[in-house]
Amino acid sequence: MASAKRVLVYLSKEASLLQRATFVQGVTGFYGTENPDGVTVNCGLDHNRFIISDRPFNGSRKAELQRPAFCPIKNLSAEQAASLPEEISGRGVDVGVAILLESVNKRILLTRRSKGLHIFPNVWVPPGGHMEDGEELLDAGLRELQEETGISLRGANLPWSILGLWESASPPLLSRGLPTRHHIVTYLLVSSNETHQELQVGGQILLVDITGAPVL
Repeated sequence: MASAKRVLVYLSKEASLLQRATFVQGVTGFYGTENPDGVTVNCGLDHNRFIISDRPFNGSRKAELQRPAFCPIKNLSAEQAASLPEEISGRGVDVGVAILLESVNKRILLTRRSKGLHIFPNVWVPPGGHMEDGEELLDAGLRELQEETGISLRGANLPWSILGLWESASPPLLSRGLPTRHHIVTYLLVSSNETHQELQVGGQILLVDITGAPVL
């Protein structure tokens, strides 16, 4: 069986032609000047390409792109980058989607990762994962929501927005090994017309009260 086609990140800066982001390329740093770990960009999907640009384009949305100061891609030396095997260095940058589902009474849904996972085991996170060939951002987020929680909101026509972009690598620290995965994760905020009691379907699900939390 052929492997699924991956949705990859493409970059444009100062009206340049689109270029596919390379695996060892720090996407945030590509645009960041005053703050190398955070910058405002424009982003959107076009023909299975997730485009990030410093200028608006047709169908784009403005978003904050950030990464941690300890980002392995940022801190990768030239020697370390050259030592990566071709199957890793030639991967490009993948696109992930995480969905923050907000109930009508201001709770955010989180799910608990399995204790047996290698990355971030047993921690509370928003539902999310990879994008599939031909999916839109919201479609991918709602599919992951249903797969991880059983909550089906496909076709519900709910209001949503891009909350931000996060550049991540795995392992998350160079001290744990050279990176094998590099993602831009798109965080979507989706507003439900149901209360947290109606959304709580059981399992490893938590709805956090955000009424007193700082604005994201």
